[in-house]
Amino acid sequence: MGNSVRVRFAPSPTGPLHIGGVRTALYNFLFARQKGGSFILRIEDTDRNRYVEGAEQYITESLKWCGLEFDESPDRGGPFAPYRQSERSDIYSKYIHKLIESGHAYFAFDTEEELDQRRESCKLSKDIFTYDHHSRTYLINSLTLSRQETEHKLRSGVPYVIRVKIPENEKVIVNDLIRGEVVVETNNLDDKVLFKSDGLPTYHLANVVDDYLMKITHVIRGEEWLPSAPLHVLLYRFFGWEDSMPEFAHLPLILKPDGNGKLSKRDGDRLGFPVFPMAWKDPISGEIFSGYRESGYLPEAFLNIMVHLGWNPGTDRELFTLTELTEEFSLHRVGKHGSKFDVEKARWFNHQYLQLSSDEDLYGYIQPYLREHSINPSKSLAVHVLHLIKDRAFLIPDLWNQSWFFFIRPRKFDNAVYLKIWKPDTAQTISDFCRELKEASVFNKEALQPFIQDFAARKSLKMGQLMNPLRLMAVGSNQGPGMIDIMLALGEEEFISRIEEGMIRLTSST
Repeated sequence: MGNSVRVRFAPSPTGPLHIGGVRTALYNFLFARQKGGSFILRIEDTDRNRYVEGAEQYITESLKWCGLEFDESPDRGGPFAPYRQSERSDIYSKYIHKLIESGHAYFAFDTEEELDQRRESCKLSKDIFTYDHHSRTYLINSLTLSRQETEHKLRSGVPYVIRVKIPENEKVIVNDLIRGEVVVETNNLDDKVLFKSDGLPTYHLANVVDDYLMKITHVIRGEEWLPSAPLHVLLYRFFGWEDSMPEFAHLPLILKPDGNGKLSKRDGDRLGFPVFPMAWKDPISGEIFSGYRESGYLPEAFLNIMVHLGWNPGTDRELFTLTELTEEFSLHRVGKHGSKFDVEKARWFNHQYLQLSSDEDLYGYIQPYLREHSINPSKSLAVHVLHLIKDRAFLIPDLWNQSWFFFIRPRKFDNAVYLKIWKPDTAQTISDFCRELKEASVFNKEALQPFIQDFAARKSLKMGQLMNPLRLMAVGSNQGPGMIDIMLALGEEEFISRIEEGMIRLTSST
């Protein structure tokens, strides 16, 4: 099979891309880049009943936001195009007939109604119906019908599916790069459908044929595909492609925060965090699901959240650039057991990346909020303010939520804060402070703090008795960075104006 590593991310456009899919794409990307190989996007859209309009575009946009670039894809093309399975149906027809000719697959004419009846009757005897090496001997298929009967049904247009013929009493060995050797008894496998009545292959056939034809060397995918791996190994054998079979690696599940079960598409909004990289609006129901991008996560932070859901660098280090991840990543450091999604850890990652962001980047992040409120402060002021509050920001919206009062004068005051801090002599204290502040000409970084400390000492005040009312009138609540930083950023004229206006409004309302 040559030495060049080739991996593929092969999502189905049946809805938005779950973070488990993003993690699979990321691990494939890192593995390919580290080995100097190729990273391929293949759209597995043979299940037309579950196809969702806009899902493919969502998948490609999400991965682009993450910074994961493909070497070959439906949009980019490549030597093994087309990269959408719905455009490759002629290819699969050829290979399914090879399996029929070799006796490894057969036509099955049972209707859905007939199979449902079988399932129901099995339920009564507390059994489970499976189409397997045993039941196929008495069902309606080309193994039980004569050649003439089979050909007659085919000529007459009787609907059929094509099933794999699983051999009896054999062991199938799947060598997994994460889990080691997995051994499965063929008697525990059912005769899966390989070709549907609509003339399209199922995942199993299309997946194996495409991986072979596209020279895929490693299949890195989620744990949910591990039960399918023995069938895929058998198909490689049936086709005579065992020497070209890729190596398998099945990634552990991403679990709910409490560790109780797999993180599902609906858990995020129910538990208060996104499970999709970008927001998604269901084209049928109109339901909107939140996304990491819109919630204010940076793509760099999002990738670090994803990579740590299963992979351990072997050190205490937690923050990596994509280039550094490429150097450090190893499938051998991916665990077998599921990883709990930690919401607070996800926010922590984003907080770290906001702190590492340049002032220019932060200024870019807050621009949409400034435009939304028709505010156009000087860049130097905005950058200074962002520098003051950045350590309080965990998500991009926090940059605005923690700084808006620097740009917009508050129109209301937090009543709970007012009731807690406002005393009978507070108004007189603030009035005296403003009068002395205007007379003193000390509104600069060096002189302001000594002036405040001197005023508080002369009036026998604790600092909170002075600064808390000033903060309430300046910003409308008890939030924000240090009060002196707020005063200097607002400037003397704006600060005193806010205090005087606040005094009028607060004293007139009592």
